[in-house]
Amino acid sequence: MATATTRSRSVVYAPRIRELLDRDEKVFRIDPSKVGVSDSRLMAEVVAARPVLSTERSVYKPAAGADIPHDSATRTIRALGQDAMAGVRKPPPPARGLSGPWPYAGTSYLRRWLFAADPLPVSLLSKRGITRSDTLSRLVDRTVTVWPGSAGHEGRTELATLIRGADDPLERRQAVAMYRRATATLCDGVAALTGNALWLLGPGRARPEDRANLTTVLWETLRLLPPAWMLYRNGGEAYTGLHPEIRPGDDVALFPLLMHRHPDYWPDPLDFRPERWDGVADPEKTPAFMPFGFDGARCWAKHLIVPLAERLLAVALDNRLTVHSPQQQAHVPLRSLLSVRFEARVGA
Repeated sequence: MATATTRSRSVVYAPRIRELLDRDEKVFRIDPSKVGVSDSRLMAEVVAARPVLSTERSVYKPAAGADIPHDSATRTIRALGQDAMAGVRKPPPPARGLSGPWPYAGTSYLRRWLFAADPLPVSLLSKRGITRSDTLSRLVDRTVTVWPGSAGHEGRTELATLIRGADDPLERRQAVAMYRRATATLCDGVAALTGNALWLLGPGRARPEDRANLTTVLWETLRLLPPAWMLYRNGGEAYTGLHPEIRPGDDVALFPLLMHRHPDYWPDPLDFRPERWDGVADPEKTPAFMPFGFDGARCWAKHLIVPLAERLLAVALDNRLTVHSPQQQAHVPLRSLLSVRFEARVGA
Protein backbone atom coordinates (compact mmCIF):
# COMPACT_ATOMS: atom_id res chain seq x y z
CA MET A 1 0.00 0.00 0.00
CA ALA A 2 2.93 2.38 0.52
CA THR A 3 3.77 3.26 -3.07
CA ALA A 4 1.30 3.97 -5.83
CA THR A 5 2.37 3.66 -9.46
CA THR A 6 0.42 5.72 -11.97
CA ARG A 7 1.19 6.21 -15.66
CA SER A 8 4.95 5.55 -15.33
CA ARG A 9 5.34 7.69 -12.22
CA SER A 10 5.48 6.72 -8.57
CA VAL A 11 5.56 8.44 -5.20
CA VAL A 12 7.59 7.45 -2.16
CA TYR A 13 6.36 8.65 1.21
CA ALA A 14 8.29 9.84 4.22
CA PRO A 15 9.07 6.90 6.54
CA ARG A 16 6.44 7.91 9.10
CA ILE A 17 3.69 7.99 6.47
CA ARG A 18 4.98 4.76 4.93
CA GLU A 19 4.69 3.04 8.30
CA LEU A 20 1.05 4.06 8.51
CA LEU A 21 0.31 2.85 4.98
CA ASP A 22 1.87 -0.53 5.73
CA ARG A 23 -0.56 -1.22 8.58
CA ASP A 24 -3.27 -3.80 7.99
CA GLU A 25 -5.54 -2.88 10.91
CA LYS A 26 -7.99 -0.01 10.62
CA VAL A 27 -7.76 0.98 14.29
CA PHE A 28 -4.30 1.02 15.83
CA ARG A 29 -2.26 2.63 18.58
CA ILE A 30 0.28 5.17 17.41
CA ASP A 31 1.82 5.83 20.82
CA PRO A 32 0.69 5.62 24.47
CA SER A 33 -1.66 8.60 24.06
CA LYS A 34 -2.76 8.47 20.40
CA VAL A 35 -4.95 6.13 18.36
CA GLY A 36 -5.09 6.04 14.56
CA VAL A 37 -8.33 5.29 12.71
CA SER A 38 -8.99 4.52 9.03
CA ASP A 39 -12.24 2.58 9.49
CA SER A 40 -14.98 4.43 7.61
CA ARG A 41 -17.76 3.87 10.15
CA LEU A 42 -15.63 4.69 13.18
CA MET A 43 -14.21 7.82 11.56
CA ALA A 44 -17.74 9.11 11.04
CA GLU A 45 -18.60 8.34 14.67
CA VAL A 46 -15.52 10.13 15.98
CA VAL A 47 -16.25 13.28 13.97
CA ALA A 48 -19.92 13.20 14.99
CA ALA A 49 -19.14 12.65 18.69
CA ARG A 50 -18.62 16.33 19.43
CA PRO A 51 -18.19 19.69 17.64
CA VAL A 52 -14.71 20.63 16.51
CA LEU A 53 -12.86 22.73 19.10
CA SER A 54 -11.61 26.16 18.10
CA THR A 55 -8.04 25.04 18.86
CA GLU A 56 -8.41 22.18 16.35
CA ARG A 57 -9.15 24.50 13.42
CA SER A 58 -6.32 25.83 11.29
CA VAL A 59 -7.91 29.17 10.44
CA TYR A 60 -10.38 29.91 13.22
CA LYS A 61 -8.23 29.03 16.19
CA PRO A 62 -7.80 31.88 18.71
CA ALA A 63 -5.89 34.96 17.52
CA ALA A 64 -4.51 37.97 19.39
CA GLY A 65 -5.22 36.18 22.67
CA ALA A 66 -8.96 35.75 22.09
CA ASP A 67 -11.39 33.39 20.34
CA ILE A 68 -12.57 34.35 16.86
CA PRO A 69 -16.26 35.34 17.13
CA HIS A 70 -18.65 33.29 15.00
CA ASP A 71 -19.87 36.31 13.04
CA SER A 72 -16.28 37.28 12.27
CA ALA A 73 -15.55 33.78 10.99
CA THR A 74 -18.68 33.89 8.83
CA ARG A 75 -17.68 37.25 7.34
CA THR A 76 -14.23 35.90 6.55
CA ILE A 77 -15.62 32.82 4.77
CA ARG A 78 -17.97 34.99 2.72
CA ALA A 79 -15.26 37.52 1.88
CA LEU A 80 -12.75 34.87 0.86
CA GLY A 81 -15.30 33.22 -1.42
CA GLN A 82 -16.07 36.55 -3.11
CA ASP A 83 -12.38 37.33 -3.51
CA ALA A 84 -11.51 33.91 -4.93
CA MET A 85 -14.31 33.91 -7.47
CA ALA A 86 -13.59 37.52 -8.51
CA GLY A 87 -9.88 36.74 -8.78
CA VAL A 88 -10.16 33.80 -11.15
CA ARG A 89 -12.41 35.83 -13.45
CA LYS A 90 -9.40 38.04 -14.11
CA PRO A 91 -6.75 36.97 -16.63
CA PRO A 92 -4.12 34.78 -14.98
CA PRO A 93 -0.63 36.18 -14.35
CA PRO A 94 2.17 35.36 -16.82
CA ALA A 95 2.56 31.58 -17.00
CA ARG A 96 6.31 31.75 -16.31
CA GLY A 97 5.35 32.12 -12.66
CA LEU A 98 4.33 28.46 -12.67
CA SER A 99 7.92 27.36 -13.32
CA GLY A 100 9.94 26.31 -10.30
CA PRO A 101 9.53 24.03 -7.30
CA TRP A 102 6.00 22.74 -6.73
CA PRO A 103 3.75 23.16 -4.81
CA TYR A 104 5.46 26.44 -3.81
CA ALA A 105 5.34 27.86 -7.36
CA GLY A 106 1.61 27.15 -7.48
CA THR A 107 1.05 28.84 -4.11
CA SER A 108 2.92 32.00 -5.12
CA TYR A 109 1.14 32.10 -8.47
CA LEU A 110 -2.29 31.87 -6.83
CA ARG A 111 -1.46 34.61 -4.35
CA ARG A 112 -0.46 36.93 -7.19
CA TRP A 113 -3.60 36.02 -9.10
CA LEU A 114 -6.06 36.48 -6.25
CA PHE A 115 -4.59 38.96 -3.79
CA ALA A 116 -1.81 41.03 -5.39
CA ALA A 117 -4.24 43.92 -6.10
CA ASP A 118 -4.47 44.75 -2.39
CA PRO A 119 -2.55 47.88 -1.39
CA LEU A 120 0.68 47.74 0.50
CA PRO A 121 1.22 46.66 3.19
CA VAL A 122 -1.83 44.34 3.10
CA SER A 123 -0.70 42.42 0.02
CA LEU A 124 2.50 41.50 1.88
CA LEU A 125 0.46 39.38 4.28
CA SER A 126 0.20 36.62 1.67
CA LYS A 127 3.75 36.76 0.27
CA ARG A 128 5.50 33.44 0.74
CA GLY A 129 8.90 34.99 1.40
CA ILE A 130 7.41 36.93 4.30
CA THR A 131 5.21 34.17 5.70
CA ARG A 132 8.28 31.91 5.94
CA SER A 133 9.95 34.36 8.35
CA ASP A 134 8.44 34.77 11.81
CA THR A 135 10.24 38.11 12.25
CA LEU A 136 9.01 39.55 8.95
CA SER A 137 5.52 38.20 9.57
CA ARG A 138 5.28 39.94 12.94
CA LEU A 139 6.62 43.19 11.47
CA VAL A 140 4.11 43.17 8.59
CA ASP A 141 1.27 42.23 10.93
CA ARG A 142 2.03 45.20 13.20
CA THR A 143 2.25 47.52 10.20
CA VAL A 144 -1.09 46.39 8.80
CA THR A 145 -2.70 46.68 12.23
CA VAL A 146 -2.17 50.46 12.10
CA TRP A 147 -2.77 50.71 8.32
CA PRO A 148 -5.36 53.48 7.76
CA GLY A 149 -6.34 52.25 4.31
CA SER A 150 -8.18 54.30 1.74
CA ALA A 151 -11.92 54.39 1.24
CA GLY A 152 -11.54 54.82 -2.51
CA HIS A 153 -8.94 52.15 -3.25
CA GLU A 154 -10.01 50.28 -6.36
CA GLY A 155 -9.59 46.53 -6.56
CA ARG A 156 -9.12 45.95 -2.84
CA THR A 157 -10.28 42.51 -1.78
CA GLU A 158 -13.15 41.94 0.62
CA LEU A 159 -10.66 40.45 3.08
CA ALA A 160 -8.67 43.69 3.06
CA THR A 161 -11.90 45.63 3.56
CA LEU A 162 -12.53 43.64 6.74
CA ILE A 163 -9.18 44.83 8.10
CA ARG A 164 -9.85 48.46 7.26
CA GLY A 165 -13.38 48.33 8.67
CA ALA A 166 -12.42 46.84 12.04
CA ASP A 167 -13.86 48.86 14.92
CA ASP A 168 -11.17 48.37 17.56
CA PRO A 169 -7.53 47.21 17.87
CA LEU A 170 -8.38 43.61 18.84
CA GLU A 171 -10.82 43.24 15.96
CA ARG A 172 -8.21 44.61 13.56
CA ARG A 173 -5.47 42.29 14.86
CA GLN A 174 -7.81 39.36 14.42
CA ALA A 175 -8.78 40.49 10.92
CA VAL A 176 -5.08 40.63 10.02
CA ALA A 177 -4.58 37.11 11.37
CA MET A 178 -7.62 35.84 9.48
CA TYR A 179 -6.41 37.42 6.22
CA ARG A 180 -3.05 35.69 6.56
CA ARG A 181 -4.48 32.34 7.60
CA ALA A 182 -7.32 32.28 5.06
CA THR A 183 -5.20 33.23 2.07
CA ALA A 184 -2.41 30.85 3.04
CA THR A 185 -4.74 27.91 3.72
CA LEU A 186 -6.62 28.40 0.46
CA CYS A 187 -3.57 28.91 -1.78
CA ASP A 188 -1.53 26.15 -0.13
CA GLY A 189 -4.39 23.66 -0.41
CA VAL A 190 -5.20 24.46 -4.04
CA ALA A 191 -1.54 24.37 -5.07
CA ALA A 192 -1.00 21.02 -3.33
CA LEU A 193 -4.05 19.49 -5.01
CA THR A 194 -3.06 20.86 -8.43
CA GLY A 195 0.53 19.70 -8.10
CA ASN A 196 -0.58 16.23 -7.05
CA ALA A 197 -2.89 16.06 -10.07
CA LEU A 198 -0.10 17.15 -12.43
CA TRP A 199 2.12 14.38 -11.10
CA LEU A 200 -0.57 11.72 -11.30
CA LEU A 201 -1.42 12.67 -14.89
CA GLY A 202 2.07 11.49 -15.80
CA PRO A 203 4.49 12.31 -18.61
CA GLY A 204 1.82 11.72 -21.27
CA ARG A 205 0.01 14.77 -19.91
CA ALA A 206 -3.75 14.71 -19.78
CA ARG A 207 -5.42 12.22 -22.09
CA PRO A 208 -8.25 13.68 -24.18
CA GLU A 209 -10.85 12.19 -21.84
CA ASP A 210 -9.05 13.64 -18.82
CA ARG A 211 -8.52 17.05 -20.40
CA ALA A 212 -12.22 17.25 -21.20
CA ASN A 213 -13.19 16.78 -17.56
CA LEU A 214 -10.54 17.99 -15.15
CA THR A 215 -13.03 17.80 -12.29
CA THR A 216 -12.89 13.98 -12.28
CA VAL A 217 -9.09 14.18 -12.35
CA LEU A 218 -9.18 16.32 -9.21
CA TRP A 219 -11.67 14.09 -7.36
CA GLU A 220 -9.48 11.05 -8.09
CA THR A 221 -6.44 13.02 -6.93
CA LEU A 222 -8.29 13.84 -3.70
CA ARG A 223 -8.83 10.11 -3.24
CA LEU A 224 -5.29 8.96 -4.00
CA LEU A 225 -3.23 11.92 -2.74
CA PRO A 226 -5.53 13.96 -0.48
CA PRO A 227 -3.72 17.11 0.73
CA ALA A 228 -5.72 16.91 3.99
CA TRP A 229 -4.47 13.39 4.67
CA MET A 230 -5.01 13.42 8.44
CA LEU A 231 -7.51 15.00 10.83
CA TYR A 232 -6.59 15.35 14.49
CA ARG A 233 -8.97 15.38 17.42
CA ASN A 234 -7.96 16.08 21.01
CA GLY A 235 -8.92 13.36 23.46
CA GLY A 236 -11.92 13.45 25.72
CA GLU A 237 -14.86 11.57 27.16
CA ALA A 238 -16.81 11.93 23.91
CA TYR A 239 -14.79 9.09 22.38
CA THR A 240 -15.02 6.68 25.29
CA GLY A 241 -16.95 3.60 24.24
CA LEU A 242 -16.64 4.14 20.49
CA HIS A 243 -13.95 1.46 20.25
CA PRO A 244 -12.06 -0.69 22.80
CA GLU A 245 -8.71 0.66 21.60
CA ILE A 246 -9.69 4.26 22.43
CA ARG A 247 -9.07 4.93 26.11
CA PRO A 248 -10.26 7.95 28.09
CA GLY A 249 -8.04 10.89 27.23
CA ASP A 250 -6.60 9.37 24.04
CA ASP A 251 -6.12 11.75 21.15
CA VAL A 252 -7.50 10.41 17.87
CA ALA A 253 -5.90 10.74 14.43
CA LEU A 254 -8.20 10.09 11.46
CA PHE A 255 -6.52 9.03 8.21
CA PRO A 256 -8.43 9.66 4.96
CA LEU A 257 -5.21 8.70 3.13
CA LEU A 258 -5.43 5.15 4.49
CA MET A 259 -9.19 4.82 4.07
CA HIS A 260 -9.04 6.06 0.46
CA ARG A 261 -6.53 3.32 -0.41
CA HIS A 262 -8.07 0.36 1.34
CA PRO A 263 -9.27 -2.52 -0.88
CA ASP A 264 -12.28 -3.06 1.39
CA TYR A 265 -13.63 0.23 0.12
CA TRP A 266 -12.13 0.68 -3.35
CA PRO A 267 -11.47 -1.65 -6.31
CA ASP A 268 -7.87 -1.35 -7.54
CA PRO A 269 -7.24 1.26 -4.86
CA LEU A 270 -3.74 2.27 -6.02
CA ASP A 271 -4.73 2.88 -9.63
CA PHE A 272 -5.27 6.45 -10.78
CA ARG A 273 -8.64 6.18 -12.51
CA PRO A 274 -10.49 9.50 -12.95
CA GLU A 275 -13.30 7.59 -14.67
CA ARG A 276 -14.36 6.35 -11.22
CA TRP A 277 -16.14 9.68 -10.86
CA ASP A 278 -17.93 9.76 -14.21
CA GLY A 279 -21.61 10.42 -13.56
CA VAL A 280 -21.14 10.84 -9.78
CA ALA A 281 -23.39 13.78 -8.92
CA ASP A 282 -22.05 14.37 -5.41
CA PRO A 283 -18.62 12.76 -4.79
CA GLU A 284 -18.67 13.73 -1.11
CA LYS A 285 -21.55 11.32 -0.53
CA THR A 286 -19.41 8.41 -1.76
CA PRO A 287 -18.83 5.87 1.05
CA ALA A 288 -15.33 5.81 2.54
CA PHE A 289 -14.41 9.12 0.92
CA MET A 290 -13.49 12.08 3.10
CA PRO A 291 -11.69 14.74 1.07
CA PHE A 292 -12.96 17.65 3.19
CA GLY A 293 -14.19 16.07 6.42
CA PHE A 294 -17.65 15.05 7.60
CA ASP A 295 -20.77 17.09 8.38
CA GLY A 296 -20.05 19.41 11.27
CA ALA A 297 -16.32 19.38 10.57
CA ARG A 298 -16.02 20.09 6.86
CA CYS A 299 -13.28 22.26 5.45
CA TRP A 300 -14.44 25.89 5.43
CA ALA A 301 -13.05 26.36 1.89
CA LYS A 302 -14.31 23.13 0.33
CA HIS A 303 -16.59 24.97 -2.09
CA LEU A 304 -13.55 26.88 -3.43
CA ILE A 305 -10.81 24.24 -3.55
CA VAL A 306 -11.91 22.15 -6.55
CA PRO A 307 -13.05 25.06 -8.81
CA LEU A 308 -9.80 26.96 -8.16
CA ALA A 309 -7.67 23.84 -8.65
CA GLU A 310 -9.47 23.12 -11.92
CA ARG A 311 -8.73 26.65 -13.13
CA LEU A 312 -5.07 26.45 -12.09
CA LEU A 313 -4.66 22.98 -13.61
CA ALA A 314 -6.13 24.20 -16.90
CA VAL A 315 -3.69 27.14 -16.98
CA ALA A 316 -0.78 24.77 -16.30
CA LEU A 317 -1.82 22.38 -19.08
CA ASP A 318 -2.59 25.17 -21.55
CA ASN A 319 0.94 26.50 -21.04
CA ARG A 320 2.54 23.05 -21.33
CA LEU A 321 3.85 22.95 -17.78
CA THR A 322 6.17 19.94 -17.69
CA VAL A 323 7.78 18.15 -14.77
CA HIS A 324 11.53 18.65 -15.09
CA SER A 325 12.82 16.70 -12.10
CA PRO A 326 12.46 14.16 -10.71
CA GLN A 327 10.77 12.61 -13.72
CA GLN A 328 9.95 9.10 -12.50
CA GLN A 329 9.83 8.96 -8.71
CA ALA A 330 9.01 11.81 -6.34
CA HIS A 331 9.04 11.99 -2.56
CA VAL A 332 6.21 13.10 -0.30
CA PRO A 333 7.59 14.59 2.93
CA LEU A 334 5.92 14.52 6.32
CA ARG A 335 3.99 17.80 6.33
CA SER A 336 0.53 18.96 7.34
CA LEU A 337 -0.47 19.02 3.65
CA LEU A 338 0.27 15.93 1.56
CA SER A 339 2.02 17.16 -1.58
CA VAL A 340 4.38 15.75 -4.19
CA ARG A 341 7.56 17.80 -4.62
CA PHE A 342 8.95 18.41 -8.10
CA GLU A 343 10.49 21.05 -10.37
CA ALA A 344 8.44 22.17 -13.36
CA ARG A 345 8.99 24.33 -16.42
CA VAL A 346 6.50 26.14 -18.62
CA GLY A 347 6.66 25.20 -22.29
CA ALA A 348 9.39 22.62 -21.75
